[in-house]
Amino acid sequence: MDTKDIIFKLRTQKGLSQDELAEKVFVTRQAVSRWENGETVPNTETLKLLSKFFDVSINTLLGSPRKLICQCCGMPLDDGIISKEKDGAFNEEYCKWCYSDGKFTYDNIEDLLNFCAKHMANENYSAEQVRAYMADMLPKLKYWQNLSK
Repeated sequence: MDTKDIIFKLRTQKGLSQDELAEKVFVTRQAVSRWENGETVPNTETLKLLSKFFDVSINTLLGSPRKLICQCCGMPLDDGIISKEKDGAFNEEYCKWCYSDGKFTYDNIEDLLNFCAKHMANENYSAEQVRAYMADMLPKLKYWQNLSK
């Protein structure tokens, strides 16, 4: 879906006119009309306001051009599991289990490896296989790279 269609859909789902949405995000009705006609897209600050107002990520507003993964555990991210900051803004870097209310859950890779091995093992993958896969993948993620600096 394109940004213009997403904004239109979210606005109409809330039962708002273009004027009402414009007032909520501090723009003109004409700006909302231009977004919905595909003539322009909201600027970065307005995307943040729209994200918070509609409770969807900026990635969703832009038509999900990027495949997001948690930069701590590697889980694919969608709006239902993306973490949020204390002010309610989405943090598109992490899942809600690794980062919540401005704090990280894991500061030790071994703790996350233990958790994953225990909870991800199943009839197809043993705990040892999960641990080996995660031990290879996690150090490549931004969170663990920054932590090791």
